[in-house]
Amino acid sequence: MSYPLSSVRNVIFDLGGVILNIDYDRTVQAFETLGFTGFNEIFSQKQHLELFSTFERGQITPKEFRASINQLSPVPLQERDIDAAWNAMLLDLPEERMELIERVRQTHRTFLLSNTNVIHVEAFLSSVDKQHGVGRFNAMFDTIYYSSSIGMRKPDTEIFEFVLRENDLAPEETLFIDDFPWNVEAASRVGINAVQVTKEHTIVDLLKL
Repeated sequence: MSYPLSSVRNVIFDLGGVILNIDYDRTVQAFETLGFTGFNEIFSQKQHLELFSTFERGQITPKEFRASINQLSPVPLQERDIDAAWNAMLLDLPEERMELIERVRQTHRTFLLSNTNVIHVEAFLSSVDKQHGVGRFNAMFDTIYYSSSIGMRKPDTEIFEFVLRENDLAPEETLFIDDFPWNVEAASRVGINAVQVTKEHTIVDLLKL
């Protein structure tokens, strides 16, 4: 599976599951280890409480998010433990993916569009700076869009229209890469070329340079 980059001028990357490896089960297990039994019932990849969507849109603060988690938890949790469990899903960022995007950036405009929240952004950037060098990640993109910073999230089509408009991008000249089919479908609805990656077929397989 490969996509001909010669057919587009712009590439929009998702973060988790595309660039950064993630494992949602690790967060579920971490919360259950803390005594939050049944956490999986309120949190999943496809369907979760409005709390998580609201946090991803930046409509509540980290402190409010932690307080809400504590209200739902059958046992009281320390804020630092909530953060640690919440960040447990964030894994590594392979060097080969960094190098690939840096090569793409030499010939294309590159963007990051991620559904994420303040706690994850802070933890991720701290980790990636230590692993790959301070500032290297941010330098790979023309612009970085975190849902919590712009008040919108995928798969709402408005977020794709916003990125296109903000950067004067023609949708037919733009490629969007995500790991969730519903986000790919939403991007396609506004005319963007959109493809899905999987654990078996990563961006390194997709973007042959």
